[in-house]
Amino acid sequence: MNPPPDPFEFLKNLWGPMGLPMAGLAGPTTAMGEVERRIAELKSVESWLNMNLGVLRMTIQGLEMQKAGLAAMQNAAGAGTAGAATSTGASPQQAGGEAPPEK
Repeated sequence: MNPPPDPFEFLKNLWGPMGLPMAGLAGPTTAMGEVERRIAELKSVESWLNMNLGVLRMTIQGLEMQKAGLAAMQNAAGAGTAGAATSTGASPQQAGGEAPPEK
């Protein structure tokens, strides 16, 4: 008598040549301790990934704040140069060498 076909055989054959592991398709285990160990392992990986996601979000926010601060400083420097140039009668290009960025 032939053994029943593996229902995941098609997926294993599909993903196998690409070198991608099939998560959770290694075959069911009957040992309760093994299942609990795998659950604990995956939960620790999940918490590590969540922590890294939080760090990534904080880094992005910090860079966005830095970008906004630099833009404000450039606008203030451009406005100060343009104001000094117009009060002396010179154009912004003559006073500062460059015109402020167009908006």
